[in-house]
Amino acid sequence: MKFASESITATKIQAFATSAERRPSARWALTGLSLSMLLSALGTSIANVGLPTLAQAFAASFQQVQWVVLAYLLAITTLIVSVGRLGDIAGRRRLLLAGLFLFTLASVLCGIAPTLWLLIVARAAQGLGAAIMMALTLAFVGETIPKEKTGSAMGLLGTMSAVGTALGPSLGGVLIAGFGWRSMFFINVPLGILALMLAYRYLPADRAVSKSDGARFDSPGTLLLALTLAAYALAMTTGRGSFGLLNAALLLAAVAGAGLFALAEARAASPLIRLAMFRDPVLSAGFAMSALVATVVMATLVVGPFYLSGALALDAARVGLVMSSGPIVAALMGVPAGRLVDRFGAQRMSVAGLVGMAAGSSILPMMPMGFGVPGYIAPLALITAGYALFQTANNTAVMTNLGPEQRGVISGMLSLSRNLGLITGASVMGTVFAFGSTTANIMTARPEAVAAGMRITFAVAAVLVLVALVIASASQALARRA
Repeated sequence: MKFASESITATKIQAFATSAERRPSARWALTGLSLSMLLSALGTSIANVGLPTLAQAFAASFQQVQWVVLAYLLAITTLIVSVGRLGDIAGRRRLLLAGLFLFTLASVLCGIAPTLWLLIVARAAQGLGAAIMMALTLAFVGETIPKEKTGSAMGLLGTMSAVGTALGPSLGGVLIAGFGWRSMFFINVPLGILALMLAYRYLPADRAVSKSDGARFDSPGTLLLALTLAAYALAMTTGRGSFGLLNAALLLAAVAGAGLFALAEARAASPLIRLAMFRDPVLSAGFAMSALVATVVMATLVVGPFYLSGALALDAARVGLVMSSGPIVAALMGVPAGRLVDRFGAQRMSVAGLVGMAAGSSILPMMPMGFGVPGYIAPLALITAGYALFQTANNTAVMTNLGPEQRGVISGMLSLSRNLGLITGASVMGTVFAFGSTTANIMTARPEAVAAGMRITFAVAAVLVLVALVIASASQALARRA
């Protein structure tokens, strides 16, 4: 890539070759990275199921306890790019070890928190640790795994992310029922210690960075980006589905912040994000497509429970069972997707994954209600399998051939694009669903109205995937010309 370093010293070449040849060490390193990905995903999904219990335990309102989830989400969203860049400058190994330690310690503090606000502070610290883990896990693949196996490694990490997402609600429910709400945070501690030990023992040492490189941490840019992302995330998540004056003000602040950030980065001597990187069609298209498909995936999580309970009249247990089919398919598809990427190439498989998502999103609105649960699960499986294939291929395409000094920040931006897509999907797709159902209160809507809302939502989802396909085709054409 044009912005990457053109030369690699003989020492670095030898280090990479040695790490590729040490297959047992590479496998154990990948195990530690997989645990890091699992823990960060588990931390995102496990707390949601405990919100009613936390509201009772602390005699708090829903608006107060939802900050247990929002604090974690905001910490990841606002800091993931910054910690990725910090890893590039200060050393990814030592920063990942610090992130694993912080995540594990914060899990202990969450479990012993005597008040709700201390729990929220501990969750924010846990989110900072998770941001480091998410930003640097993908970056380490290029240093620990042979290039021809990159797709398989990305597929495994995608599988662990899906497993953590799928396992969180069910594991949290079991732990709360058997041991109380504190156990859903304590469960992270032994896994965090194991991941920390594996990372310390098997991850490659940080490369030496000379002072002549001139790389400095961009504090003003970091602050501006954090405030901008926080404003956007709050604009999309506050109000529980309604978009009022506060949401509009936050969104306007996010737009203004994005403009100021771009100006600051253009003038910075050592910017947090080099704006020139967006000239690379693979990178810019990869970020855009990741945000679009994450928005579509969030539609399945937002609309699914209402459709299954309101239109198909399933009870809560069966709704949970049907909803888990999506992450399970993604988990099962992760490793095969990686092998397909290694065999047929990342660009082809990105398009194949998007085609699968487009097909599933188009079929689902056309399924009659009479087809029941199978009529919902079959297109959902197609959407999630396509997403697993796309995500593995896109991550591989973006992270391959990067210079060592760029891996952390690019990995952070890749994770950020996915998070922004999920946040946007939760708000926008929920609004589309409410509009399509033509009712003020979706909880009392007739089954036909709920089904109509689902059809309109997934029609919009299909359009978003088609936009992603156009971006993929255009970026591949530009890449061939370059």
